[in-house]
Amino acid sequence: QVQLVESGGGLVQAGGSLRLSCAASGRTFSRYVMGWFRQAPGKEREFVAAINWSGGRTNYADSVKGRFTISRDNAKNTVFLQMDSLKPEDTAVYYCASDADDSGWWPTTLLSEYDYWGQGTQVTVSS
Repeated sequence: QVQLVESGGGLVQAGGSLRLSCAASGRTFSRYVMGWFRQAPGKEREFVAAINWSGGRTNYADSVKGRFTISRDNAKNTVFLQMDSLKPEDTAVYYCASDADDSGWWPTTLLSEYDYWGQGTQVTVSS
């Protein structure tokens, strides 16, 4: 059974930083693209960042480019999201997800391409 467990969320002031982690188990982690998504109250879940199997390819939403960095440690089955220069509009529940395709090559931005999801971690940025 695949499990994804996020951690690292919390309350931070605008301009601050947080580092989210997602620990994966139940499948060969290094074969799969991993992604981060977020959902704010009253809004649809949206793409934030994705990383391919090796970490050599990444994609970011325009709203977080230059501020967020996705990375992974395949030896520890963990994917990270370093969030800097946080803004109040970054407030949301953040979810990590695993791509359904085990080719692992292209870090897809499409929510429908991901088949396993974590429970989410709350990030709140105060102004």
